[in-house]
Amino acid sequence: MTTKDAVKILSRYPNTRYMGSKRKLIPIIAQVVKQLSPSTALDAFSGSGCVAYLFKEMGIKVTANDFLKFAYNIADASIANSHTRLTDEDIDLLINNEGNNNTFIRDHFRGLYFSDEDNAFLDSLWWNISKLKDNHKESLAFAAISRACIKRRPRGMFAYTGFRYDDGRKDLTLTLKEHFLKAVQEWNETVIDNGTVCSAYNNDVFELKDNNYDLVYIDPPYVSNHSDNDYTRRYHFVEGYMTYWQGVKIQEHTKTKKIESIPSRFSSKSTIYGAFDDLFGMFPKSTLLISYSSNSIPTKEDMIKLLKKHRRDVEVLEIDYKYSFGTHGHKIGDNNNSASEYLFIAK
Repeated sequence: MTTKDAVKILSRYPNTRYMGSKRKLIPIIAQVVKQLSPSTALDAFSGSGCVAYLFKEMGIKVTANDFLKFAYNIADASIANSHTRLTDEDIDLLINNEGNNNTFIRDHFRGLYFSDEDNAFLDSLWWNISKLKDNHKESLAFAAISRACIKRRPRGMFAYTGFRYDDGRKDLTLTLKEHFLKAVQEWNETVIDNGTVCSAYNNDVFELKDNNYDLVYIDPPYVSNHSDNDYTRRYHFVEGYMTYWQGVKIQEHTKTKKIESIPSRFSSKSTIYGAFDDLFGMFPKSTLLISYSSNSIPTKEDMIKLLKKHRRDVEVLEIDYKYSFGTHGHKIGDNNNSASEYLFIAK
């Protein structure tokens, strides 16, 4: 696969402002994976789904996994799904059926993130998604509304309330309904059949049962001295929406009404070393491809030591990269956002 091919794939896959997305590194990842030539691959922390989708486009049998439900729905819609699309009849049901009394979002999140009109649309849409009776169609709808919510928010996050970071983008002038209709079309266009049976899971990575993959791609939450890696805090609203806040605990004392974060061994300096050690040992027969940042803990040298406990051959590619994404204005242009992105290849 050439760089041009990888860029073409990117043009088909919905762009996101998802924290930590490796979209810009897709051409380099594509070249590495082409040389490795795997038949099966696991994307263990699939996130925005762009790397798993690259693998699918390359004809690989892909398994995508993420602990967040909205990321799982993205993977189920675009990776595990090879044929199903939302039809005009489905879309009509989703946006025009008003036979429900859901008001949870209007009652609980009024004035926090969206307009009253947008909140009413979200209340109605969730009920209508439950009427689709097809798992992939539900995932397409949830992927579309997740994208819509993130694009409708300044900086694409829910770690703050209001619109104080309004940067004048056109996305901020569209209603959620308008964003949703655009996103449905975009996700419908990602549906392809690559001749294999791909799958998606919503698990903690250590709960995965199968360890028989040619390639395991690992892009974990990074522990850093400069910022936290709490994805739940940033995306709690869309994550709660996936279940209409059933089975999750809202922290009512917080201004953002966030849900409790999901515990992870990758979120603490005290547990991160053991987490990587155990993770690398989970897939003894797989080639490991790890995306990593020079701003992260463990260091590059420590990562090499950890990998060499489990693999004989460890190669490191270093890519200059600048992060321009943050929830605080002082981080934009800050030297702490300058980093080298590493690709560890361990065989």
